[in-house]
Amino acid sequence: MPQARTDGDVPVHDLVGVGFGPANLALAIAVDEHNAIAGADDVVTAHFFERQQSFGWHRGMLLDDATMQVSFLKDLVTMRNPNSGFSFLSYLHDRDRLVDFINHKNLYPLRVEFHDYFEWAAAKVDDVVSYDHEVISIEPVRDDGVITHFDVSARDARGDVEVRRARNLVLATGLQANLPEGITSSERIWHNRDFLHHVRELDADAPRRFVVVGAGQSGAEVAAYLHEHFPKAEVCAVFSRYGYSPADDSSFANRIFDPAAVDEFYLAPEDVKRRLMAYHGNTNYAVVDNDLIAELYRRVYKEKVLGTQRLRLVNVSRPAEVVETPEGVRVTVESLTTGEHTVLEADAVVYATGYRESDPTAMLGEIAPHCRRDEQARLRVGRDYRLDTDGQVRGGIYLQGGTEHSHGITSSLLSNLAVRVGEILESVVDDRPPRILVQPEYAASAPASH
Repeated sequence: MPQARTDGDVPVHDLVGVGFGPANLALAIAVDEHNAIAGADDVVTAHFFERQQSFGWHRGMLLDDATMQVSFLKDLVTMRNPNSGFSFLSYLHDRDRLVDFINHKNLYPLRVEFHDYFEWAAAKVDDVVSYDHEVISIEPVRDDGVITHFDVSARDARGDVEVRRARNLVLATGLQANLPEGITSSERIWHNRDFLHHVRELDADAPRRFVVVGAGQSGAEVAAYLHEHFPKAEVCAVFSRYGYSPADDSSFANRIFDPAAVDEFYLAPEDVKRRLMAYHGNTNYAVVDNDLIAELYRRVYKEKVLGTQRLRLVNVSRPAEVVETPEGVRVTVESLTTGEHTVLEADAVVYATGYRESDPTAMLGEIAPHCRRDEQARLRVGRDYRLDTDGQVRGGIYLQGGTEHSHGITSSLLSNLAVRVGEILESVVDDRPPRILVQPEYAASAPASH
């Protein structure tokens, strides 16, 4: 990757990314491919900070038999550049599994395999990432009263602080685990995000009962996993629906994930946007793959025949009270139809209750008030994913995530990832001021151009 300019001791980049999950990984690859064919004056300098010690994506839910819900063709690059050497097919060829995958006749890889693909791709651009660095502040850099750059400070595990200056920020800090009000994580109460980290510490013969809260894909996967791996435990799946609802992955419905759908959604009136989200929420939210629904039903029916029911679907119900005790967790379940209360003594409770978007401006400090909002206090975001800022901000702030209200359902999903980062990079390049040419003998001491 091209070297950044410096301003004093501070490296100056065209863009600095906060977070290095799949979104900013895809952006790093787009920058790498851009620079491979760019002229000397057109290269883009970039750096990324990631608080994890290495690349990781939902490690707590990398169940052995869980598959992706998105086609392998919607990888980090293919929708943007089908010729890319960073594609999932290139990964398979490198791993000597391409023929095997073709013979598998499946569009949906195992989740653990796709994670390995991400790690493989991340290793090829690891020179632009500072892992184990948590961003602690983002400060404005002003030129004649206008914010032209941002100083991003990140602290490593030793307590040392690294500062890099950015003409553009790309915020990709991911989603936050959503727990119901009054519920906090503990050794016995988990969000499914941390599922495998906790469950691997348990003796397979020890637990007597698990309670799983949530009717979506993660809740169904957790219930199936616990039922299979803890043969002496009862698994109680508690949810407010009558049963698991199937995901709509039909060909026409899937057009909501097309790149063109982002344009249509962005330009649509607010009432149309609301209707589109309501119409197509069942492509992604609180729904389960048909195959998994059929498998869970098969297990329930089999146990009913054998008279040894371990998998219980406690439907049309909600946890009314959850209390940790010295022996475990006491869950009081309320029927939504009768109001009847049932007490379940559990060894652990898993909340598969989804994720929520966080306000990305929380880390912007004094820059945040310069970000414009709409009548509903939502951030105004351009079609190129750039925050709308007032006249005091010249530098660009881009969002990867947190744009569902403006860009639609693919905001936090992999489906449109490759196209999105291409659009962000194009915006960064198009908005770049002309380079100031510096004579070679003075290059080391000359100030950076703004």
